[in-house]
Amino acid sequence: MEGDIVEAATVLGRLVGAGLATSGMIGAGLGIGVVVSGAVQAMGRNPDAAADIQVNMILGIAFAEAVAIYALVIALLILFVG
Repeated sequence: MEGDIVEAATVLGRLVGAGLATSGMIGAGLGIGVVVSGAVQAMGRNPDAAADIQVNMILGIAFAEAVAIYALVIALLILFVG
């Protein structure tokens, strides 16, 4: 009986920890939205520079997405390792 309670608490702790680790994905989603919004506004104001703005926008999206991938990897490590 006592071992079951400890095992249940361990599983619950892993699930809560993985859920908290994915909170980094919220920031990545907001960051991507801000990057794209700024890029679209800049392209609307200066269409001649659209190519340069688009390159910088894609780089910004890639960096923001990397944070989400790191959060996912940490969440998976919490769930399945240890």
